Amino acid sequence: MNLNNTPVALVTGASRGVGKGIAIALGAAGMTVYLSGRSATRSTSQLRGQTLPGSLAETADAVTRAGGKGIAVPCDHRDDEQVRELFARIEREQGRLDLLVNNAAFLHENLIDPGPFWEKPLELVDILDIGLRSAYVASYHAAPLLVRNGRGLIAFVSSFGAGCYMHGPAYGAQKAGCDKFAADMAVDLEGTGVAALSLWLGPQRTERTAIAGAERADQYEAFMAMAETPEFNGRVIHALLNDPNLQALSGQTLITAELAPGYGISEAEGRQPPSYREMLGAPRPQHPARVI
Repeated sequence: MNLNNTPVALVTGASRGVGKGIAIALGAAGMTVYLSGRSATRSTSQLRGQTLPGSLAETADAVTRAGGKGIAVPCDHRDDEQVRELFARIEREQGRLDLLVNNAAFLHENLIDPGPFWEKPLELVDILDIGLRSAYVASYHAAPLLVRNGRGLIAFVSSFGAGCYMHGPAYGAQKAGCDKFAADMAVDLEGTGVAALSLWLGPQRTERTAIAGAERADQYEAFMAMAETPEFNGRVIHALLNDPNLQALSGQTLITAELAPGYGISEAEGRQPPSYREMLGAPRPQHPARVI
């Protein structure tokens, strides 16, 4: 049981990539960070014939070395019972939850291939299962813990693909769905002290994008030169969690690159990642009507 009131986070899909970097940043801020995903001690994920590095065990060690406490929990987010037990474990061991980062998503290796959706594998649509539905299920189990705590944040990892064509309709629908989840969950969470936000990240420097960027250098080279690190976004999420005005932001879709300067956050070398609002569009505001 967490007896010293150390803030507790869960980052889903934290074996590598965005989830791993966010978790490390939260660990550097002193949080206890639970990490879920399928790659417990070794990776089985492939991209273009290469095994993507990373595992939950490696991320947990990195979180602890950063100054927090990393706790790896193997979990297949397709399995609702595994997800229920994940949150039951957090409740048993910590008695609290302060932050849920819904990051887990199925990214097919053909996602960025050119061509229409019907010429790509049907499995690309699985991002609506692991990415959209899985985020709803995780939020469902997180909400009672967060509400009991009296304050907290459900953060959805989204992107500019929610508002423009990016990687095809399945990817776009998943990101737009995360934005809508945040908006509607915020209504249900009103008065609880818990906020829900969807965050548009820019291009990320990850193991996956390193391979994709090398393969499609003509399209991605300029983007990747100004790309964000996942740790940058983790620091923004931590700042949001501790923002005294968090409740006023609840329900919104926000661009992390635009939030960062206000929190004094930049990349390690002092570089400030750009917002792609002008190039790729802005988050859509929700209509205030409520039909119960």
